[in-house]
Amino acid sequence: MPRSKTAAAKPLLPSEPVPVQRDWLPECELAPVPKELKLMSWNVNGARAIFRKNFVDYLRGHLPDVLGIQETKARPEQLEPGQCNVLNYASFWNPAQKPGYSGTATFSRVKPDLVQTEFEEGVLNGEGRVVRTDFADITLLNVYFPNGKMPGRLEYKLRFYDAFLAYIERLRAENRRVVFCGDVNTAHREIDLARPKANVKTSGFMPIEREWIDKLAAAGWLDTLRMFHPETPELYTWWDVFSSARERNVGWRIDYFFVAPELKDRVKSAAIHPEVMGSDHCPVSIVLRMS
Repeated sequence: MPRSKTAAAKPLLPSEPVPVQRDWLPECELAPVPKELKLMSWNVNGARAIFRKNFVDYLRGHLPDVLGIQETKARPEQLEPGQCNVLNYASFWNPAQKPGYSGTATFSRVKPDLVQTEFEEGVLNGEGRVVRTDFADITLLNVYFPNGKMPGRLEYKLRFYDAFLAYIERLRAENRRVVFCGDVNTAHREIDLARPKANVKTSGFMPIEREWIDKLAAAGWLDTLRMFHPETPELYTWWDVFSSARERNVGWRIDYFFVAPELKDRVKSAAIHPEVMGSDHCPVSIVLRMS
């Protein structure tokens, strides 16, 4: 989409990595970068659905500086007036080409220096899976990683994984301090799901998928929740709806915040929020000290 001025109630759909201009932003006052950045991530399983439920109350109660949502399943123009700029957040959308499918959006109370939704790594494009926002030296990537359960999708998932790792390593080489969050669609270790032995052949816990997270760790990337809770069990972020698994906490931890090793000492806290309802996933969060 070519760059153009955007009306006040419209979100942004940038197509290239250019600096954010004031006339791109909705007419709401965005704050400068604070000393600590509260970041949250949530697979909402449908943006229009979550707005009909508890999204506004959730935002008002937690007030993250930046929130990445995944599986939006909508273009921003399909939302009700004002929803894209709810509570004076700006929102940056990357919808999938296929209607009602995938999609990511980042809501921010802080003015970003850069927004990007298309990437040189072609496999990252087309399904609305990544929104990049930069805040000072921090690059935040809000990502909805592919699910590998449908025929042919496991191969795509693995290609996406490899391309994404190459991309974030390139950002590190450019001296960006990288954080990525979202639904990774893989539980890393047995501690990260309720029934590991029963799911070892299920996409989301197959060895070949878990090996990619091993590669991340080998490159120094840090699973922020495990920085603070290295061996705490039953910390899940997704539950099967049809089996009422949430009531029994029979779940999977597939939603993460990862940070580059350069940020290890700047992560103040990390948490999951299973008390927040409205989706089959719950939000996850970190607090990051800014330099």
